[in-house]
Amino acid sequence: MALPRIVGREEWLAARRTLLAKEKAATRARDELNAERRELPMVRIDKDYLFEGSDGPVTLAGLFEGRDQLVVYHFMFQPEWDAGCRSCSAFLDQIGHLAHLNARGTTFAAVSRAPYRKILPFKARMGWTVPWYSAHGSDFTYDFHVSFDESVAPVAYNYRTEEEHRGAGTGYYVDGEQPYDLPGLSCFLRDGERVFHTYSTYARGLDGLGSTSSLLDLTALGRREDWEKPAGRASALGAPAGNDGVLYHDEYED
Repeated sequence: MALPRIVGREEWLAARRTLLAKEKAATRARDELNAERRELPMVRIDKDYLFEGSDGPVTLAGLFEGRDQLVVYHFMFQPEWDAGCRSCSAFLDQIGHLAHLNARGTTFAAVSRAPYRKILPFKARMGWTVPWYSAHGSDFTYDFHVSFDESVAPVAYNYRTEEEHRGAGTGYYVDGEQPYDLPGLSCFLRDGERVFHTYSTYARGLDGLGSTSSLLDLTALGRREDWEKPAGRASALGAPAGNDGVLYHDEYED
């Protein structure tokens, strides 16, 4: 197991201050990036999407629950599955009390391609109360490029075509039997009945949005992923590593 060097308090403090300067620079850069994100142009949504939720059919405007903003987590749950994706489940576990978002005019909801009759028992098993809707039979997940089926919409996951993914070495995103799903997150703004798409992110764009990965990034052993530097800490202490160690929260022994 490769651990950090052991030093005295004064040497540690000097190293920590050097890192702090870089952290402050990253924070300022993040603030600038967030401002630039807020200035992105919007696209009006003209297609009439229909979802199924706890109260029956609902439109995209209805997902806002009367608020100005909507954040949709594209939860991987294919129609033939009986349970949702483990990694997506771990993400949803990290969503806090929605009152803090709601008080700021923002609604959070999960959307999946599975029928609602399959979503409901799994949601109950996980003990979640977040709004969760089925887009089964809708083009919604395809139009926002988290479901892949060339006969419905072109593949454009993370703003790359299938050919571009293969050229960039990320062909694993588009390999597999279609149709299939991948995770993502999309943001919308509402003006009356008019709905606008403002932002979407995929893959590692979701990286810092969960508290588990954010907290692990502060620790000496990190996330225990094989790609992390310094190398050699993924298997430290014999704990589960990376996505291979992700289980439903009711499957962990401890």
